[in-house]
Amino acid sequence: MGLSDPISVLAACLALALLALLFWQRLQAGARRTNTHREALDTVQDWKPEAARVLTIAERRAYDLLRNALPGFLVLAQVPLSRFLRVPTRHSHAEWMQRVGSLSADLLVCNGGSRVLAVIDICPADQSERSRRRHERMARVLKAAGIEVQVWGEDRLPSAADVRALLGSVLERSAGASAAQPKAIGSRPMPLIPVAEIEELLMHGDAAAQDTSFEPVPSAFLDEFEPAPRAARAAA
Repeated sequence: MGLSDPISVLAACLALALLALLFWQRLQAGARRTNTHREALDTVQDWKPEAARVLTIAERRAYDLLRNALPGFLVLAQVPLSRFLRVPTRHSHAEWMQRVGSLSADLLVCNGGSRVLAVIDICPADQSERSRRRHERMARVLKAAGIEVQVWGEDRLPSAADVRALLGSVLERSAGASAAQPKAIGSRPMPLIPVAEIEELLMHGDAAAQDTSFEPVPSAFLDEFEPAPRAARAAA
């Protein structure tokens, strides 16, 4: 009787080890089948691409507004954060990319040397709670990097005068930094001249520009690929 207990324990341990081995082998086989299936898929045939615009109508209006309100500054659109932010590599860079690095800033205001001075985030009126949290996380990262963040509603864009007032301090700091650097002979900064309202600058009757059939992939589309919050996973 005294020998039966150790033998039973050993048998149980061996059975558990065998079950764990079988489970691991099944996982490996499933991973191999998944990889084989992925390799068999054709990049073009199985994901047939369709051309879409880079900017929505509201983003195009905001882009034209910035270009005309801020002459002499570079305006870029839909630039991934990983393109203009650097982060330490002591933690997983892939995880940072999943959190914010793959997100794109709607519009960037840069100086002549392409240094980012401000990010303009164009938000829809019917923004979801998850999308709002994602935009707030992106804004927190940008502000930590010392980049001004402006949030504009797509249905209430500011005027050109408002743009210069909103970004005045940022532009002044940029001008001060440029003045502190040696300038080439004969170079002069372009003055901020008054311009007409954006409605007067847009071409009337541009039906192609108002066509929504080729609108870009919505920003909220990325929410589906983000991991759910930890509390939500626990509740599930």
